[in-house]
Amino acid sequence: MASSCRRPEHSAPPDVFYNEDEAKKYSQNSRMIEIQTQMSERAVELLNLPEGQPCFLLDVGCGSGLSGDYLSEEGHYWVGVDISTAMLDVALDREVEGDLVLGDMGHGMPFRPGTFDGCISISALQWLCNADKRTHSPPKRLYTFFSTLYSSLSRGSRAVFQLYPENSEQLELITTQAMKAGFSGGMVVDYPNSSKAKKFFLCLFAGMSGVLPKGLGSETSERTIPNQVQFSGQRCRFKNMKGKSGKKGRDWILEKKERRRRQGREVRADTKYTGRQRRPHF
Repeated sequence: MASSCRRPEHSAPPDVFYNEDEAKKYSQNSRMIEIQTQMSERAVELLNLPEGQPCFLLDVGCGSGLSGDYLSEEGHYWVGVDISTAMLDVALDREVEGDLVLGDMGHGMPFRPGTFDGCISISALQWLCNADKRTHSPPKRLYTFFSTLYSSLSRGSRAVFQLYPENSEQLELITTQAMKAGFSGGMVVDYPNSSKAKKFFLCLFAGMSGVLPKGLGSETSERTIPNQVQFSGQRCRFKNMKGKSGKKGRDWILEKKERRRRQGREVRADTKYTGRQRRPHF
């Protein structure tokens, strides 16, 4: 997981943090431009768009338009949404080819059903996990975003989010709300064994079930950390159990341990004693 120190979302709300000084970095810092372009390229690759066919794409958290530049280079048309006026001003100064919309993704996507052939988002989704105002509820804002995004995508399309999750709980919050909104899919982790190159991509399918792409660096991680984390409705069986709670039972413990393994955590090996009920002490 990404480190919790010096995280931008802990400093200020996005519309405050991305001021004029911060926005300039996205047009002047060559290293930042290179990283944004690489992540955009990978996100488009995971979209699995038809070859040689221009598509109409949505860029959520488009910022200064660096990811949009790559979309234009690939021959696609796009609309970018961002909450920061300073970042959108930089995009306008750079004369990006896409259309720009000022908006808070937590308020939902204001587009007609089936408008887009796909969606990408670079380093934006984790901002919705923070309550910047007393009226903000991260689960509700995430659900509002995902449900309106689902509606605006054509059936059979994908949405790919590159994000920096703070912890496993944040990942579960995000994926749970995406499922509630109708998406299927999961997390693709590139270079899971590298502290610097490791990248998280949430790959969502709209109106269909698909096979998750393999994460990069899979040849070195097959025997250690899985680079795919697929989510589904498997946990619902615990909620539907009548009588005693399924929590703390063997199945619940095994599933929790397996989930932590997929997240790259160190977990003790399963034995015949795992989840065994202990005798009461007198």
